[in-house]
Amino acid sequence: MAGLNLGDLTVSSPAFEHGGRIPDEHTCEGEDVSPPLEWSAVPEGTRELVIICHDPDAPLTDGFTHWVAYGIAPDSGGIEEGGGPHTEGSNDFGSTGYGGPAPPPGHGTHHYYFHLYAIDAELGAGPGLSRDEVLERIDEHIIEQARVVGTYSR
Repeated sequence: MAGLNLGDLTVSSPAFEHGGRIPDEHTCEGEDVSPPLEWSAVPEGTRELVIICHDPDAPLTDGFTHWVAYGIAPDSGGIEEGGGPHTEGSNDFGSTGYGGPAPPPGHGTHHYYFHLYAIDAELGAGPGLSRDEVLERIDEHIIEQARVVGTYSR
């Protein structure tokens, strides 16, 4: 397993503050579109960026994956609301692309980790890879990683 790989890479969203509530439009109670993300200080040698949105608070053994996106150009600077030019992996809703927060009503506040990985290789994979498949493929290729966390409850 690769090391922590922390550096200057940052990721944020103009839709919510780190630790703040994700707006309804990016959840099951709204338009269910992915929030815009912005990043900076992508390290030299990055060939591709990967995003994984995961909810570890879901009442399942391994949490719940909401979004897997890969094949993102290192010089893109971010992803607009609703997505961008990248390849969509599979989420735990059983489809590809983004599926917004949908915690069980009354289950408390869930945390949604938007992980950004800068990798030194190109996956070259078609759509539909799962979170586990992507993490396995990028494990030894992560140059740096960063995350922004949003919250949501119903």
